[in-house]
Amino acid sequence: MIFTELRFLLFFGLVFACHWALRGAVARKLLLLGASYGFYAAWDPRFLALILASTVVDFLIGLGLNDDRPQTFRRALLALSLTFNLGLLAVFKYFNFFADALGALLATLGLEASPASLDLILPVGISFYTFQTLSYTIDRYRGQLAVERSPLDFALFVGFFPQLVAGPIVRAAEFLPQLKHKPLFWSVSWRAALVLFLFGYAKKALIADRVAAFVDPAFAAAPELGALMLWLAAALYFVQIYCDFSGYSDMAIACAALLGYRLPLNFAFPILARSVTQFWRRWHISLSSWFRDYLYIPLGGNRSGRARTYVNLALVFLLCGLWHGAAWTFVIWGALHGAALVLERATGLGPRLERTPLGLAWTLFLATCAWVFFRAADPSQALQFLAGMFGAGSGADVPAGWSTAAWAGGLFLGCHALNARFGLEQRLARVPDLPFALAYGATWALLLPFAASGYQPFIYFQF
Repeated sequence: MIFTELRFLLFFGLVFACHWALRGAVARKLLLLGASYGFYAAWDPRFLALILASTVVDFLIGLGLNDDRPQTFRRALLALSLTFNLGLLAVFKYFNFFADALGALLATLGLEASPASLDLILPVGISFYTFQTLSYTIDRYRGQLAVERSPLDFALFVGFFPQLVAGPIVRAAEFLPQLKHKPLFWSVSWRAALVLFLFGYAKKALIADRVAAFVDPAFAAAPELGALMLWLAAALYFVQIYCDFSGYSDMAIACAALLGYRLPLNFAFPILARSVTQFWRRWHISLSSWFRDYLYIPLGGNRSGRARTYVNLALVFLLCGLWHGAAWTFVIWGALHGAALVLERATGLGPRLERTPLGLAWTLFLATCAWVFFRAADPSQALQFLAGMFGAGSGADVPAGWSTAAWAGGLFLGCHALNARFGLEQRLARVPDLPFALAYGATWALLLPFAASGYQPFIYFQF
């Protein structure tokens, strides 16, 4: 189910009503767990087994990671959690990629090989819930998190449906303590949650899906397009992926809030960032902070000298790119961002850029060019697209729908800047009840006729 579909709204409305009608905390959790598994099974019920396996394995490992156990035993349990979870991810997401890479390497060495391949469907959301469960076992190993003894609470933490398939990545330390207290109806910030859901819906259905109608054909027909159209397509893809992904995050956070739970912020106006360093403090915050705390800092962070710091940054962003997908385009995308971060740190450029509008231009330029690799089918298509952007192509076609997409993108950027400057979401949430209800209903009535027809999957479902 997609958040912008009528069937999801009906599903959520039913869950919402039953959740608040139930008085017992355990009954509410059972309802939410059943709804979460039903939500996930709507994609493919076979993959429920993977979520259940991760849940059972890491719950049991968490029980064994007590401080009074021998350190060698605790290390073995952590290694088992890492091997099991990352092993599932490797098989379903990366097996064919690494097999093909090995075959290509052997071919360059003059050796003939026919690497095996697996015909597997990528389970939706596996990258997200894998990182969630790992946050529990790693924090337990570090002694930073108390053991969770309730199988129901742990299962709900892993499978909670609002953020299950595309984040935000919720850590155990953020969510498990919330399950120890029954949500109170009167404590929910209703207006803030409803406004956030409306903003998320508008980003997805009014902006991202409208822009996609131009961006997708433009990438497919890049050789026939001129430089101006290619720059427009690349810039609008930036708008599309931001509105698509942040729109999902907004709706996920809003749905959780309407059920009485808090999910972490995932975006903080990254399009307005004035350095690549600042961009990654604002873009997909739950992922970038996960890599920082569970990979960059354990590798040594910036504590082992400048050269080691740069290596750590580059490695983390190579893996960040690979996390997004088993393709060289994602690896190159991550490498470009890693190189930009190293450049900003090595030269001290980042802090200087953040004090000037030039920083905004630099960040938008780098991010827009890097998104070409993220969107392209393969590196050759990306390089051809970039060459056309910089005038190497000779195409002159003008795709249909470019003006509508440009207007949608421009309208969003204007609203985005106003929201960042004046905090429109917070201001709307403070409107008195009756005017709020009237304005909210009228806004939905005005927006729905302009929503894109059909239901487009969220881009991050593929990760």
